[in-house]
Amino acid sequence: MQDDLLVVGFDLETRREVHISEGPPELWKQLGYGGTGQLVCFYCFHGFEAPAGTRVPLVTRGRLGGKVRRHFAHPPGQAPGGGHGPETVWHITTKHTLAAWARTRPGVARVRLEQWTEDRDRRADVEVLLEDGTKIALEAQRRLMTDDGWRQRHRDYLRQGVVDVWFWRPRVHFPHIVLSEGLPVWFYSVSKREAATSLGRPHRQVGEWWKAPDLSVYGLHHPPCALDELERVTMPLGSLGLAAHGAVLPEDMHKRLHDSQQEVHREAQRRQEDVARYAQSVRAAQERALRAPAPAPPPPRVPAGTLLCEACRRPLAPLLAKARRHILC
Repeated sequence: MQDDLLVVGFDLETRREVHISEGPPELWKQLGYGGTGQLVCFYCFHGFEAPAGTRVPLVTRGRLGGKVRRHFAHPPGQAPGGGHGPETVWHITTKHTLAAWARTRPGVARVRLEQWTEDRDRRADVEVLLEDGTKIALEAQRRLMTDDGWRQRHRDYLRQGVVDVWFWRPRVHFPHIVLSEGLPVWFYSVSKREAATSLGRPHRQVGEWWKAPDLSVYGLHHPPCALDELERVTMPLGSLGLAAHGAVLPEDMHKRLHDSQQEVHREAQRRQEDVARYAQSVRAAQERALRAPAPAPPPPRVPAGTLLCEACRRPLAPLLAKARRHILC
């Protein structure tokens, strides 16, 4: 199912967004088209591709375990021409889904949609207040942004002490300045109800890499560096945690990163020990050389033509010329 085929409901009595997974099909049939009519299309009612206040009661399609998952749809002939824009569907649905997800995370004190910062220069799609006082802005970004445009928004949040967490629409190119700022990149698929992120693949171990101040880049790491080779991983949104620094990877993914990092540190330790052993062997050889007896001085130079012992090469008396060596040689 594509994101642009999804329709979000709106309950006219409770005045809140409704997802089909929140109740059985019988309930939605009772509230939607052919029933009370209080379950209407969220987008039409809020003025997207239709006049604001348009009430289009929804029908329920698909079945549990079927080829097409259950979903809301417009009655035949009542959808806007061309349907609702996929970017509109993704942005609104993701924004509300992120809010619902944040409300279920431990340590969250408050969640509000479309909230301005204190300086009123930025409006977060979802504002989250943690019990420790940390403010988090969850941003659902549906289009590519320029580096300068993203950097300005990010630094406005930083200046006001707000942690910004960005979820991008799948297949949208994100500005790699995000990675340069040390932030992870998150994606959210409305149709699959899955979050995704990118891990940085290990850097090449060249030179004296084990002396680097940050060894983490030589294993799988998250967030990636700006020019890393990336590995995309997916997970249910509900498996993500939320902490003062932003979204938190699920335990199995965290363990995979931890194991990779541990192996890097073990290899670095082995390299350091090898270097230390080599340095010790060099020092030991130098010390042995210092303790060794001094070599015997070379024999004195003799005039040219002098008879020499063929054994010790010292001058030979004429009487021994026939023997060509000293008696004791």
